[in-house]
Amino acid sequence: MRGAVLVAIAASIGNLLQGWDNATIAGAVLYIKREFKLESSPTIEGLIVAMSLIGATIITTFSGAVSDWVGRRPMLILSSILYFLSGLVMIWSPNVYVLLLARLIDGFGIGLAVTLIPLYISETAPSEIRGLLNTLPQFSGSGGMFLSYCMVFGMSLMAMPNWRVMLGVLSIPSLFFFFLTIFFLPESPRWLVSKGRMLEAKKVLQRLRGREDVSGEMALLVEGLGVGGETSIEEYIIGPAELDDEQGATADKDKIKLYGPEEGLSWVARPVTGQSALGLVSRHGSMESQSVPLMDPLVTLFGSVHEKLPEMGSMRSTLFPNFGSMFSVAEQHPKTDQWDEESLRDGEDYASDDAAGDSDDNLHSPLLSRQTTSLEGKDMGNAGEAVSSMGIGGGWQLAWKWTEREGEDGKKEGGFKRIYLHQEGVPGSRRGSLVSITGADLTAEGEFIQAAALVSQPALFSKDLLDKHVVGPAMVHPSETAEKGPRWGDLFEAGVKRALFVGIGLQILEQFAGINGVLYYTPQILEQAGVEVLLSNAGISSDSASILISAMTTLLMLPCIAVAMRLMDISGRRSLLLSTIPILIMSLIVLVISNLVSMNTVVHAVLSTTSVVVYFCCFVMGFGPIPNILCSEIFPTRVRGICIAICSLTMWIGDIIVTYTLPVMLNSIGLAGVFGIYAIVCVVAWVFVFLKVPETKGMPLEVITEFFSVGSKQASLMD
Repeated sequence: MRGAVLVAIAASIGNLLQGWDNATIAGAVLYIKREFKLESSPTIEGLIVAMSLIGATIITTFSGAVSDWVGRRPMLILSSILYFLSGLVMIWSPNVYVLLLARLIDGFGIGLAVTLIPLYISETAPSEIRGLLNTLPQFSGSGGMFLSYCMVFGMSLMAMPNWRVMLGVLSIPSLFFFFLTIFFLPESPRWLVSKGRMLEAKKVLQRLRGREDVSGEMALLVEGLGVGGETSIEEYIIGPAELDDEQGATADKDKIKLYGPEEGLSWVARPVTGQSALGLVSRHGSMESQSVPLMDPLVTLFGSVHEKLPEMGSMRSTLFPNFGSMFSVAEQHPKTDQWDEESLRDGEDYASDDAAGDSDDNLHSPLLSRQTTSLEGKDMGNAGEAVSSMGIGGGWQLAWKWTEREGEDGKKEGGFKRIYLHQEGVPGSRRGSLVSITGADLTAEGEFIQAAALVSQPALFSKDLLDKHVVGPAMVHPSETAEKGPRWGDLFEAGVKRALFVGIGLQILEQFAGINGVLYYTPQILEQAGVEVLLSNAGISSDSASILISAMTTLLMLPCIAVAMRLMDISGRRSLLLSTIPILIMSLIVLVISNLVSMNTVVHAVLSTTSVVVYFCCFVMGFGPIPNILCSEIFPTRVRGICIAICSLTMWIGDIIVTYTLPVMLNSIGLAGVFGIYAIVCVVAWVFVFLKVPETKGMPLEVITEFFSVGSKQASLMD
């Protein structure tokens, strides 16, 4: 996974630049207002700081749609260029108006970075460490703030601090980020697949995963192109093919045969009812959801995976340990041209029987081996249904099955179904295992595995191709659908609407949870605690002291973010939010009490300082990174850019509202009232997370979006 880790670190440099800029302007504005004599013009002073916020809000409105059109990487390149240009203009800035323009350009770069870097990391990271890698932007941003504060502090000790140099230094790390985006960062493989550029996507995945065989994940990315669709939850008992010879309790039509590429290797799956925790939740809901009437079925559906199923961290197939790549059919068939949109447009009939001999480089939609999946083959008739399978990460397996039934006119009708499988329980022992199946008890001499399955139509399935005697699933090439691009109508699909509700809700609550108010109050708190007095006694000016205090506050965040990185894929996103938000509430309550009750100055300083430190530490572990992480995980590939842009736009608007209402609120209700409101918002946030936010750790992005589709339709039926 080293390739994915290095790419995530390189991408997060964009967030380091954001943190660097935020800290630099906070220090430089002390000197800017003196040079331009802005003491009597607080509006202009506020605009200098806020102009980057305005720029970020403006560019976010279309960044998602453009990234879905041109790709993630070009937008990151543009972000680095905007950072670089803004630094050059800021170091020149002959007057305040040019400085405002530079800050606007800088905001454009920030908006692109904050919106697209979490998306980019999610689309390139393995599901097992996606949470860890997507916490890197938070760590990099705080690290950039600390480094910048240190630089500004050092320059503030000079006889004549130069604010232009402070701001212009941004061009140096942004130039480094530019070279990384040009020469090191690859395009997102999911975006490449969505545009039909399969060969490029495969090469990127091989680099990111550090191995040649990425066929399972390639097939998964193709399946992720669908939005919505009818999905059912089924349950299977899976075991060796000898089960087929020993047991006669289940009719042939009720079983599914799983074929491996090696001759003579096959497995059998039998549909069952009532065995799967996931299936039980889908039919009846869990005890938790029954005891909490407002609990979203989506939350319990996700919870049934994490609470009931074993941890399966390997990308390898565990249900089918001997299964190879479904794409590895070159040994049975001659190699043809590479399957990419260029060769397709030369007239190649990729769905025909002649095109069946695709090699690993000739990715021909998820193809099955001719000897086991020909629609006219003998094995298909004997097995009832045929499935191919491969591991896709997080313990999930991807499979397709061919189903055949008689229509009303007596003719046989068939079609492919895509299956996401996940093991439940403990595999049976090779000796004396007894697996209970509805209607029969199966004594197992081999291992049997209980699995839950999400069954749906393949994303690019086309019935029109079935009469061409295809060898595998009758799928159109992704390039044929790429020209359509994202459809705005997809935003109204039930699963996407539910995901938008979760994403927007989290972004709003994060902004109103009090972080801006606490940041605003921190210098005053630390001044009361006597920190500034100690620094002034050491010969440090008040300006330098305030900068150093901010640097110390930022430094406290870094180890806490590191802990969050470690826990993000172990405890999970939902668990971290539910455990850290109550601490935020208690910290805010202590701040309210310390401002309402008359007490000794030392006691007040200790309580306030401790509360602020605890608040910061818990915020950066939970509410800081997790909303962006979840927003980058819960949307389908085709509309992911648009949806994340909508969530980010909500965040920026919320940030503007909170920033500009804070002084008004302080004048009207005081600090105690402000912190009281923030505490109430945190209570609402905890309830929202408990009832509406599912746990997504360790799950492939495509499986997450499938769960949203299933869960949202369940919720609509219950309503």
